[in-house]
Amino acid sequence: MKFRPLLAAFAGLALVACGQPADEPGTATDELVVITHESFSIPDELKDRFAEDTGLDVTYQTMQDTGSMVNQLILTKDAPLGDVVFGVDNTFASRAIGEGVFDDYVSDARAPGGPESLPGLTPIDFGDVCVNADLTWFEAEGLPLPETLADLTDDRYRDLFVAPSPATSSPGLAFLFTTVGAHGDGWLDYWRALDDNGAITVSGWTQAYNVEFSAGEGGGDRPLVLSYSTSPAWTIGDDGESTTASLLDTCFRQVEYAGVLAGAENPDAAAQFVDFLLSPDVQASIPDHMFMYPADTSVELPEEWVRFAPLADEPFEVSSEDIEANREQWIQEWTEAIG
Repeated sequence: MKFRPLLAAFAGLALVACGQPADEPGTATDELVVITHESFSIPDELKDRFAEDTGLDVTYQTMQDTGSMVNQLILTKDAPLGDVVFGVDNTFASRAIGEGVFDDYVSDARAPGGPESLPGLTPIDFGDVCVNADLTWFEAEGLPLPETLADLTDDRYRDLFVAPSPATSSPGLAFLFTTVGAHGDGWLDYWRALDDNGAITVSGWTQAYNVEFSAGEGGGDRPLVLSYSTSPAWTIGDDGESTTASLLDTCFRQVEYAGVLAGAENPDAAAQFVDFLLSPDVQASIPDHMFMYPADTSVELPEEWVRFAPLADEPFEVSSEDIEANREQWIQEWTEAIG
């Protein structure tokens, strides 16, 4: 089987930093500090070209995941850890915006047709968080695939589903928003029904997919997992067909942004980096390196994506205003009832 390791795709790999730490505040600098989550990955030759073209010494400072990264950006907003950030997504963006983390720069290089910008944030990529199924397992068991969120609470699918926790994982939080978008005020009742049907939550995507999922690297015993609509493009069998499928009626659209940090030592260079992320070569590299859809929707996608990684026609939605007003309460309610 041609299984490309998804650990690098969604859990990420630590990046090798280049350059030296930024100067003390108030000094002139040709250095740029880029803050990212650990799933950030673009070809080294493109990073090197950016540094050469701009004459900047670039340091990539990697944090664990989106949630912890946003927490750190808020805690250090009066003495920012860097100049520019990539990877704040729409599940956390409103919180960071509300805390005044970002400068007001939004790139003019944004291509039409993709996700909309937010105050101080430029969209770079996007993807759908969806339930994925192990086709081989379901075929062997003679069990039809579930199709909807409601199906996951059916007794036929008891003890089959695993998801990362909304309290500790960005895709897990996206799934919580999926249930809010689908069930409104009854979202927690839906989670109780999932729990009663034997669904489990684990700390993060890596454990869910690579350990618990029956089609993951660890060969777990759960044939349904929360992942991305792009995941089946990386589980191609020797027959040229994917061994997994995403359930497109269970999806929430996740958008990742880049933004210049308020109080950055080098805001001009930070703006250049945001523009760089929207350059044709970087956008074209996103499917193979970050396993998301590029914000520039004119980019030609890999053949496997066209066949096996479609986007949902009607993903569930929750407004940024509702997310900002209720995120922490929803997480607390989920933790008390389920976590």
